[in-house]
Amino acid sequence: MEDRKITRRRFLQASGAVGAGALASGAWPGLARAATAATPESLVAELHGTLSEEQRAVICFPWNHVDPRRGLLRTHVSNNWQITEPALTSAFYTPDQRALVRAIFEGMIAPEWHERFDKQQRDDSRGPFGDHLTIALFGDPGDGPFELVFAGRHMTLRCDGDSAEHVAFGGPIFYGHACNTRWWSGGLIEQADHEGNVFWPQALAANGLYAMMDGRQRALALERDRPDEDTLSFRDPRAFDGIPISELSRDQREEAQRILRVLLEPFRTSDREEVVRALDAQGGLDACSISFYEEWDLGRDQIWDHFRVEGPGLVWNFRAFPHVHVWVHASADSSVPANVGLF
Repeated sequence: MEDRKITRRRFLQASGAVGAGALASGAWPGLARAATAATPESLVAELHGTLSEEQRAVICFPWNHVDPRRGLLRTHVSNNWQITEPALTSAFYTPDQRALVRAIFEGMIAPEWHERFDKQQRDDSRGPFGDHLTIALFGDPGDGPFELVFAGRHMTLRCDGDSAEHVAFGGPIFYGHACNTRWWSGGLIEQADHEGNVFWPQALAANGLYAMMDGRQRALALERDRPDEDTLSFRDPRAFDGIPISELSRDQREEAQRILRVLLEPFRTSDREEVVRALDAQGGLDACSISFYEEWDLGRDQIWDHFRVEGPGLVWNFRAFPHVHVWVHASADSSVPANVGLF
């Protein structure tokens, strides 16, 4: 695609209208928030068109680029990593490019979650949005499949426009948050109530289902030892931990559906629907199990800090000791591997 300069007027036209106001962070001057008419994918194409050859050499890769350390780079997921070197707040990007990236990100996230993700970024990077966040672009938005990957501390998210077949979110994702922490035993640990953690309500929702269970169900659902949190490979249902959701009562299964909605709530509608389609292709939520883990019960209060929803084509692993880490992999094809790494 030929390089093009993007003007304020043309960006706002592409976004459909002038946004609601100036970007909240001083790291994102120059443009208003994107309105809803532009999709994140169309803005990725806009961003690609603004990149210089020097910028493309650093952040653009072929669709199936293999990294010597990380394997197929566009599918890699980790709790704390940088997919390319320049942070989004660096002078590597122009102010207009940074605004485009912010607009892409906002389009991927449900509007009511924008402020919560900003808080997560401030708490985890000790700076504004993008201070510890990087991007890479795979493929060409104007010619074939493409995917933009966000990677940083407590975040791996993807914008792929359904280029990655069968896989929800464009591949495995990670989100997390550490706030109001104290240093203990070599790590940052939160208090038992996780005050201020934007994702802790997801665990409270899951614990609500546990509270509805009788003694027999709790014995099945509660496991002593937690799994490796980043175990995202799809497994045979006979290997699942916990209690099969199909064995729950009708009102409990309805509550399990509500938990799924809570887990999906931070993300845009198309990604939510993609997860549901992947689930339906593998038997729906009734083909899944839910488990809770005694290990790492912060506060010893039996409000379980670690739970897992697992199905033939779904892993949603949430743990909040010493702070929140969430690993997600969903696909309509249970043979799709997860490319997990620490860095």
